[in-house]
Amino acid sequence: MKKTITAAMLLAMGLPALANAQSAPAPAVKAGDTWTYVNTFERTPSVWRQTHDEVTVLRSTQSHIYYTSKQAGSTQAPNEVVAGADWSRERSINGAEVVVNRPFQFPLSSGKTWNLGYTEDHPNKTYSSLKWSSQYRVVDTETVEVPAGKFQAIKVEAEGDWVGQIEPTQTVTQAVQTQQGDTAMVTHAQNAGPRQVTGRTYKAFWYVPEIGRWVKSVEEYYGSNGVRNERYTSELESFKRSTD
Repeated sequence: MKKTITAAMLLAMGLPALANAQSAPAPAVKAGDTWTYVNTFERTPSVWRQTHDEVTVLRSTQSHIYYTSKQAGSTQAPNEVVAGADWSRERSINGAEVVVNRPFQFPLSSGKTWNLGYTEDHPNKTYSSLKWSSQYRVVDTETVEVPAGKFQAIKVEAEGDWVGQIEPTQTVTQAVQTQQGDTAMVTHAQNAGPRQVTGRTYKAFWYVPEIGRWVKSVEEYYGSNGVRNERYTSELESFKRSTD
C-alpha cells in the first residue's frame, strides 16, 4: 500500500530528526514526490518579484531525476526538467553538457568540500568569455524556519568568483560643425580594447534528508565593486513524499 508523507504529518512528530549527518545519502526520490517553494528574485536597486513554484518528480534513475516545474495553481503545461541524482544542474556550454551547480555531493559529512568550475565562451554580447569557480563546504547542522515549518538541516555553503573578458567596443559620436558659412557633419569613433572584470558569488543550501531536497537556498552575485547585483531566495512552503 502506498502512503504519502506530508509536511503536516512530519511536523506533527516534532522537528525532523537529522539521521546520522556524517553519512547523509543521496535522496531516494520517487514519482509523485512534490515540493512547493516561494521563490524571490532581487536585482539592485529596485527590481523585485516573487513566485510560488511546484516541483514534481516524474521518474528517477541511478544518475538522474526527471521532474516538472510550474507555478503553483497554473493551468499551463509545466516545464519538464532533468537534474543529476544529487540535484545538480547541467546545461550546454561550448557544445558540451557541463555541470553548472552542484549543491550537494553525497554522502554529506561535516567539513566535506568539493570544487566546481567552468568557462563559457561568448555567453552574451558583452563578454567574450566568463569563468566561474566555487568551493562548496558542508558547514554543520542548523535549525532553519521556512513557511513549511521548522527543520534541522545540513547547511552547505559555497563561495566563489567570476572573471569576465569584455568584448572590444567602438563608440561613435556625431556633431554638426559650422565654419565660415559651411556646415559639416563630424564623426568621431573611439575604440575600447578588451578588458577584464571580476566579481564574487555566495550560495547556501539547507538540506533535510527526510524532505529529499533543500528547504531553503540563497544565491548571491556581486560585481567588481563588491556590491550585490542579484539575489535568489527559495523557501519550502509544502511538500508531499510517497513511500511504498
